[in-house]
Amino acid sequence: MANKSVFATIAGKLLPPADARNHEGARAYRLSPEQALAQLAATGTFNATFYTEPREQLDEVLKLAWQVEPGFLARTAVRAFEQGYMKDMPALLLAVLSSMQGDEFNRAFGRIVRNGKMLRNFVQVMRSGATGRKSLGTRPKRLVQAWLEQAADFEIMRAAVGNDPSLADVVKMVHPKPKSASREALYGYLLGKPHDVAALPEVVKAFEAFKRDPSLPVPEVPFQMLTSMPLSRQHWVQIAGTAGWQMLRQNLNTFARNGVFEVDGFAETLAARLRDPEAIRRARVFPYQLMVAFTVADAKVPGVVRDALQDAMEIALGNVPEVKGNVVVCPDVSGSMSSPVTGYRKGATSAVRCIDVAALVAAAMLRRNATARVLPFENNVVDIRLNARDTVMTNAAKLAAIGGGGTNCSAPLAQLVREKAKVDLVVFVSDNQSWVDASAHAHQGTGTMQEWQKLKGLNPAAKLVCIDIQPYTTTQAQGQAKSQADILNVGGFSDRVFDVVGTMLFSSGDPDHWVRTIEAIEL
Repeated sequence: MANKSVFATIAGKLLPPADARNHEGARAYRLSPEQALAQLAATGTFNATFYTEPREQLDEVLKLAWQVEPGFLARTAVRAFEQGYMKDMPALLLAVLSSMQGDEFNRAFGRIVRNGKMLRNFVQVMRSGATGRKSLGTRPKRLVQAWLEQAADFEIMRAAVGNDPSLADVVKMVHPKPKSASREALYGYLLGKPHDVAALPEVVKAFEAFKRDPSLPVPEVPFQMLTSMPLSRQHWVQIAGTAGWQMLRQNLNTFARNGVFEVDGFAETLAARLRDPEAIRRARVFPYQLMVAFTVADAKVPGVVRDALQDAMEIALGNVPEVKGNVVVCPDVSGSMSSPVTGYRKGATSAVRCIDVAALVAAAMLRRNATARVLPFENNVVDIRLNARDTVMTNAAKLAAIGGGGTNCSAPLAQLVREKAKVDLVVFVSDNQSWVDASAHAHQGTGTMQEWQKLKGLNPAAKLVCIDIQPYTTTQAQGQAKSQADILNVGGFSDRVFDVVGTMLFSSGDPDHWVRTIEAIEL
């Protein structure tokens, strides 16, 4: 008789064999090219992460971009910009697309290059040679020319802020043919060449007049063009009064230092703008950016403004799904989650860590689903008590204060199995680099899949959502055939991941649901 310790019958369905290793060398599942590209597009910033260097990310994206159809590449770029709020990644994917046959590049360009920042990002990527060429080429040049001619005067001025390349560099490169005397004068002004001063747009005339006479009204030019000037409190009040929503959020301490909130009633006015739902939607704000603004606001920022940031957070997270049944949220609080969520970049490293984002997602789910359980994990599950009635900011801060230890993604599932818990939905927020529970053999799957199969035995209708917030291309849980679709892998750290989670919960089930949402985008 064969040795039963080796050949014992396996209970339940066979697990899919692990076909990859993660960055800790532990067994994992490889994402398909479409899934992997979607993951990198949602989280990749081309900065150094805990496990990878920028060049590794770039090489992986370029490899994957040529493995998918141009239509999928274009839709991924559009989604990364419009719903993932990314900048460099959509510019890179668009640059790759410009070398492919078909009209996908033309159709995606207008969806992505919608402001001067994205125009300059795209040109910078093209000039870098990262995609195999250092010139724009005929099609890209024609579209850049069209953008310059169609952009409003203010948008041109806003695009003029920044270098490498500067807007003047872009104008020199593509040689746009101005269709009006005003635009011809504006190009000359930007290039430092002789131009007809009388033909300049009114916004430029106002800016130059203010430079000569600061007693004049503050011109409606980008904030950065004014900060080097000697500005009075009244100037700062005018700047704050006309500032865009994002600029307002980012400069609360600056406004406080310059006495803006000492003006009677002005704090209430700015607070009303910060909590305006439509303004929040248009600003395309990351929820964690609101958490940062709230955290770093100094004592001079009035309470009414700080409260408005909390209100804005609640509004920004309005698309968190409300789930009928038993919800468990598992934020990863291991050591690797202490790294910056957008990676390390000299002089521009974000203060926001992966653990902050994981904590924020968990707190948001708890706020929307008052009976949800939150099981933070590292080597083991960390015991913590949270109050669903507390604000998202408060609970996120409590969770983010834990931190440390190894990564064991199966730990929360194992605890639920031991408890024989009733579960309808489990949501993980992690970098997916589990290693404490590493399987010895590929045919055993991962520790996460082993525990999930046990939990499914107790809860056949349960679903698992793994939100990955780092640009890696493996997962600890693999969705199987549509008839067994109970696992969704989704990437990103904007509030839009909640949309995907919500639609997946109410769909008939599809392990590639995230990919389908990209394929459904109309160019």
